Amino acid sequence: MNAEQFKELVNSLTVGKKLPDSIYFHKDAFTDVPEVLSKFIKIVAKALKVDDDNWNLIKVFRKDFRLSLLNYPMFIEDSYPALEQSVNIDLTKLSHRITNYSKQENPPILHRKETMIPKSHMSYEHFCMITQEGEAIGLYENSRMIGFKNSWERLIEKHGYELVDGRLFRSSAVSKVADNDKEIDRHKTAIVRHELSAPMKTLAKNGFLSGQYSIFDYGCGRGDDLRELEAHGLDVLGWDPNFRPDSEIVNSEIVNIGFVINVIEDQDERISAVLGAWEATGKLLVISAMLANESYLAQFKPYKDGVITSRNTFQKYFSQAELKSYIERTLDDEPIAISPGIFYVFKDKVLEQHFLQNRHKRSYQWKQLTEPKPVSEDQARILFTKHQELLESFWLSCLAYGRVPANEEFNKSEEIKDIIGSNKKALKLVTDWFGQEELDLAANMRKEDLLIYFALGMFEGRKAYTHLADDLKRDIKAFFDTHKVALYQAKDLLYDIANIEKITSECIKAKEELPASKLALENGQPHSLTLHKNFIDELSPLLRVYVYSALQLYGELDEIQLVKIHITSGKVTLLGYEGFDDSPLPQLKERVKIKMAEQDVDFFDYVNESKRPILLNKIEYIDGSFEDYKKQKTFNKRLNKELTKLEVSQLNFTRLQLSNILMSSLEIRGYKFYKT
Repeated sequence: MNAEQFKELVNSLTVGKKLPDSIYFHKDAFTDVPEVLSKFIKIVAKALKVDDDNWNLIKVFRKDFRLSLLNYPMFIEDSYPALEQSVNIDLTKLSHRITNYSKQENPPILHRKETMIPKSHMSYEHFCMITQEGEAIGLYENSRMIGFKNSWERLIEKHGYELVDGRLFRSSAVSKVADNDKEIDRHKTAIVRHELSAPMKTLAKNGFLSGQYSIFDYGCGRGDDLRELEAHGLDVLGWDPNFRPDSEIVNSEIVNIGFVINVIEDQDERISAVLGAWEATGKLLVISAMLANESYLAQFKPYKDGVITSRNTFQKYFSQAELKSYIERTLDDEPIAISPGIFYVFKDKVLEQHFLQNRHKRSYQWKQLTEPKPVSEDQARILFTKHQELLESFWLSCLAYGRVPANEEFNKSEEIKDIIGSNKKALKLVTDWFGQEELDLAANMRKEDLLIYFALGMFEGRKAYTHLADDLKRDIKAFFDTHKVALYQAKDLLYDIANIEKITSECIKAKEELPASKLALENGQPHSLTLHKNFIDELSPLLRVYVYSALQLYGELDEIQLVKIHITSGKVTLLGYEGFDDSPLPQLKERVKIKMAEQDVDFFDYVNESKRPILLNKIEYIDGSFEDYKKQKTFNKRLNKELTKLEVSQLNFTRLQLSNILMSSLEIRGYKFYKT
């Protein structure tokens, strides 16, 4: 075999971890390697007298006539196996060099093992899970820091995790107990963290860490969250059976029991922990747990309703639907999905109403496009001249509520009273001045938001509130007259999400009115509508209920960009892309299918980067509000021209497949094309 043949065979490989200058693959992938190349590699190994037991991974070079025979003895067993020996072979110079790493304290290690084996391999799904967890917590963001054992372990520790049987753990124990002569070391699961935990981050995002609530961390581990929150001046305390056993469990407005129920092997004690945290809760309980699928759990030794890890720690994993059901049964209250594995349960139902009302509430953006309408009274002109800032502030408050704000809803009501007499009189004045049309638009938006709020409550089977929040009572009076009328209209709206004709009509209308979206057809009929999450609030009330009903089961769209409404099947698909905001060809990283009829969520992860489908038509989902819109528009125009020229009609490519199609004439770098 000569250098050109070698290079051609290497670049034709469909298996392996592909880097710019080389490709790694395991012996078990020989079945997917051209026979000529696999035979050549074995002949080279035999000629150099490298025993078969001393190599299991092959590194072939894309541009040079070179290869390496690498030995990772614990390739299958270790999540990130260490290199023991490498045999580097220069086939041009007919020389080789052997390097032994077995006695080194900081050997090179492997990542993304699933890319080096066939999909049919028994360990493929497990390897995917390992990589997925590392990506989820940001371990791969700086590739320079991950190549060697010590730096990798420091990086894991810096992110607040530990490896246990290939899983990255970040949880706290409730207590240490013995059961049937088997002592479970729960304290081993309390992790040192250097940033806020995921549940605490959701509290910050939703405005609960602004200082007005007392906070208690039930099962706080080593107290990393406590230290960070205290540094921000928050009223926060915590208890942990192993690390803070002498602390008291203090009743607080917000209680967090974060990744605790996973590690309690006794079912009664697990329930007791949840109930104990609930008892200490004044307003809001945050419950979180680790999720896993059946294929991952199959590798462990079952114990009670969970598994035992190699570090002798118990773990009870949940699915998203199972965790929701468990919380609901235990507390006899409705949990709210915030993100996969994290739920809120409100004890303060007024606060819950505010949270749910504002979760999908739109804000009317006032833009003065015309001259103020003249008013006949000279006094009014004088008032606007003297008190312009106050009256404009009041007008914005009217637009926010879609109605006249109550005294407690506008903090300068006393000034309004002194100048004009009342908020009601001020409403007439500012409406005459700025125009009734804008207030009507704001009122309609608020009414639609309220209907969606009531409809979502019905979809989730949420119990009727004993007492309505005061602002909600005012809204109902202003927009519906009575609560009964509001619920009746919301019920009609909710039932319409099962009306295929109406959903079809609304999707066709949305395609015409949204800034950007894609309406897919099947057998000539509308099949699905896909849009960017930024445009959800521009959908009709019916489609917003459709989408938000699905999100009741999933949570927030932090890592998701596109939302696909399936018109006939009662499903919503969420699509998360790597590089959506800064790449012309984002790669599909995560797909979530939400089945509303079954109340279930399926997660699909595209861990293997080389096999991630790319989004060729990103321009269909964005508009001028996106920073890269103009560059993307130019890019797609050129890409479509090239694909048409090559008579390529398929749209489902990986990045490598697209490069191979264009490589004869073009290379893509960023948003530009370069001739090769």
